[in-house]
Amino acid sequence: MNILMFLIPKEKVAYVQDNNTVRQALERMEYHRYSAIPILNEKGEYIGTLTEGDLLWFIKNNNELNLKAAENVLVSEVPRNRDNEPVNISVKIENLIKKAVDQNFIPVLDDRDLFIGIVARKDIIKYCYDKMKSCNSDK
Repeated sequence: MNILMFLIPKEKVAYVQDNNTVRQALERMEYHRYSAIPILNEKGEYIGTLTEGDLLWFIKNNNELNLKAAENVLVSEVPRNRDNEPVNISVKIENLIKKAVDQNFIPVLDDRDLFIGIVARKDIIKYCYDKMKSCNSDK
């Protein structure tokens, strides 16, 4: 099965670049109400995942930081606890499901290792539920 049926393309994904400021990241996450967001570099390569927790601990550990000061700190300076592991576009659905157990979204890379979008865990769960339902109705 091709994972493209689950893909949310890059142009529909909210992400930050590693050279964005912490304030820009906070505002983007607040606007979309996301607790985690992909980080890309200028080339479009996936760098990692920025979470609310990463930002919270960064702000806590930099007690001089306020919204004005957050305009001078880059996303790349924020230590991250854990990044969502990306998959290649040719990944098997079974491996995608395994990753979805621990990640609320799975970054997808093309054959040049460029970020092309994400697969949301909710879409995988919905697909599995629909398959299970159709199997049960066949009985």
